Amino acid sequence: MKTTLIIMAAGIGSRFGTGIKQLAKMSDNGEIIMDYSIYDAKEAGFDKVVFVIRKDIEEEFKAVIGNRIGSQIEVEYVYQELTDLPDGFTVPEGRKKPWGTGQAVLACKDVVKDPFVIINADDYYGKEAFVKLHDFLVNGKQEGEVLNMAMAGFVLKNTVSENGAVTRGICTVDDDDMLTDVLETSGIAIGADGTVVCDREEVRSWITPDVHVSMNMWAAYPEFLNKLKSGFVEFLKDDSGDPLKKEYLIPIIVDGLLKQNKATVKVLETQDKWIGITYKEDTELAQAGFREMIRSGKYPEKLWD
Repeated sequence: MKTTLIIMAAGIGSRFGTGIKQLAKMSDNGEIIMDYSIYDAKEAGFDKVVFVIRKDIEEEFKAVIGNRIGSQIEVEYVYQELTDLPDGFTVPEGRKKPWGTGQAVLACKDVVKDPFVIINADDYYGKEAFVKLHDFLVNGKQEGEVLNMAMAGFVLKNTVSENGAVTRGICTVDDDDMLTDVLETSGIAIGADGTVVCDREEVRSWITPDVHVSMNMWAAYPEFLNKLKSGFVEFLKDDSGDPLKKEYLIPIIVDGLLKQNKATVKVLETQDKWIGITYKEDTELAQAGFREMIRSGKYPEKLWD
């Protein structure tokens, strides 16, 4: 069975010079976070990478990473654009940004025909999650109308920044390791005494450093794209929320499918430590993390020969 890795990279800014956090060099050889994600995915058995980008950054994106990766694994590009809407809908006057991660993955509908995993371009997930999600896909299948999905279940304490609060999808999981809720929660920080603070009142009373969180790493079969397509129409029809800012987001989409009994999601726990650049000050810590993994032999000094 072939499997595909979808990398959501449309949020990367244009003009790929210094200052674009997703493209900060993580090693002396010049690799960026995406290099390591693709390396881990390929090692786990993925056959293809689909980059979701914007048309206006295509040339620069290919120069920075796309052309290099194209010699290592099959690559395709799809484009997330503000104007890519179903028939009968138009962009609200004044809206500048695309419609969120759900629209990003929906852009893959014509090129992704195999089971797939979704990740963010600017997050490092570690090797374990790629292996577990790949195994889930190749050992399972989609049967019936209820979507069969999985999620990498990161541990909250392994995903926070030392330089400020973060936003995470806080998960509740049943005794069979099945996802029951995803609660998008902002303002998360862990104090020196282990106390967790956050902005979402309903989560505050029970959140701990060891709860599972979603880092937007999902495994699904192509049928999920059909749900995204029909769900996007319903999202656009809904006149609640600010039309200039509302977003069609995967964690909220999945939570809705769970509530309607239209999906099951297996939570595959990983103890790997997330690395990302939420704040400018995170860059040096991320680089130090990759240097240590190279020093310990987890990665070669040069990923791609």
